[in-house]
Amino acid sequence: MNLFLVISAALFSIMNPLGTVPVFLSLTQGKNKKQIKNIALYTSINVLMILLVSFFLGKYLLTFFGISIQSLKIAGGMIIAASGFALLTGRFNEHKGMKKSVSDDAQKRSDISLTPLAIPMLAGPGTISLLITYNQEYTNIADVSILVAALIATSIIIYFILKSADIILKFLGASGLNALSRIIGFIVIAIGVEYILSVLLQIIKQ
Repeated sequence: MNLFLVISAALFSIMNPLGTVPVFLSLTQGKNKKQIKNIALYTSINVLMILLVSFFLGKYLLTFFGISIQSLKIAGGMIIAASGFALLTGRFNEHKGMKKSVSDDAQKRSDISLTPLAIPMLAGPGTISLLITYNQEYTNIADVSILVAALIATSIIIYFILKSADIILKFLGASGLNALSRIIGFIVIAIGVEYILSVLLQIIKQ
């Protein structure tokens, strides 16, 4: 249970689906409730697929490019910390590449569930690098099963958050979401720094 909660909390913080709520609402303007529900469903499914592929196949990318797990942890830690800093400074959308031109282009598409919502808004480089690291750290069947359950649970939570985006925005308000994102940003920075420090301490011990 502890492993499940730790992984779920880390993924939720780094992906920050609450911070995606304003973007989701802006991209789904003019759509009815059924269409919004379908976009939320397909987005969560796409996110789950990306997470599973990253976890199970990401290690082969490391082997192909000759990247060590230590290098990945440092690079991933830097990306995660940068994401947290973007949340802390209110530049989350810009950090995810959601500039006005990108947003305008996305609104013209018939399907926005894969891009830009699933990737890079939710399952970005930081999330992918974290899962590749988890693949190296958790290798027995029990841990892998717990991790997959955490991925599924996180994707389900993303679905309900996006499906209820308008309710969440009304309840928390723009200022409430902004304040919550900043708190999550601080946690994400700490996660990124922790990954970098773990590698440095390992190198020093060796």
